[in-house]
Amino acid sequence: MLSKSQINLLKSLQQKKFRLEHGFFLVEGRRSVAEFIGAAYQIQCIYHTPAFDPKVLNLSQKINLCEISVTELEKISSLKTPQDVVAQIRIPEWPLPKQQDLKGKFSLVLDGVQDPGNMGTIIRIADWFGISNIICSDDTVDAYNPKVVQACMGSLARLKVHYTGIPSFLREIDLPKFGALLNGENIYDTDFGLEGLIIMGNEGNGITPEVQQVINKAVTIPRIGGAESLNVGIATALFCSEVSRKSYK
Repeated sequence: MLSKSQINLLKSLQQKKFRLEHGFFLVEGRRSVAEFIGAAYQIQCIYHTPAFDPKVLNLSQKINLCEISVTELEKISSLKTPQDVVAQIRIPEWPLPKQQDLKGKFSLVLDGVQDPGNMGTIIRIADWFGISNIICSDDTVDAYNPKVVQACMGSLARLKVHYTGIPSFLREIDLPKFGALLNGENIYDTDFGLEGLIIMGNEGNGITPEVQQVINKAVTIPRIGGAESLNVGIATALFCSEVSRKSYK
């Protein structure tokens, strides 16, 4: 049984200021929770209803388990239809990657991406294409937002998300910087090489002028039809597909 203070703490983790204050976030659902077991994340506790058997998670390390009622689960869940297991996980303090950490591969840079659904999609895309680092501007949506965590379906367990001042960070990294812009080279004609930073901008305003100044090459996805714009998640998938193409040649 959870105390009132425990319920209040867990429920408060739906808000960024309390996640930062307490240093935890929540992951809901057996599939997503399973992804974090054995990953480089510290699991504080797994809360589950009587109907859930923790053995299905194949726990290979000692993790605190706490059986709670369905009513208690509903109080701490951010979902309209709560699932039967919730994990309280410590927010990691990943060091900001340096030049040597990014050499020989591609990484994503997000400049002001705001929608949690888009962020979750981008994390899943990065995981699919083997991208291990996402560097975000300080105004990009929090990766530990419940809607982001739910949307990425466990992919967050396999990569690192960093927050920093993007312009200064980009100036310190001597790698090709490809920016997704409307006026740029056709993505299908672009030679991405074997390493670099793929920079994606805000859903409505794109990449900020300050960040555009440090981009080496502007790249565009050519429009054939009449749509005004592409969703940033879809655009990220197309960029990741193109930069990984050489790996299969």
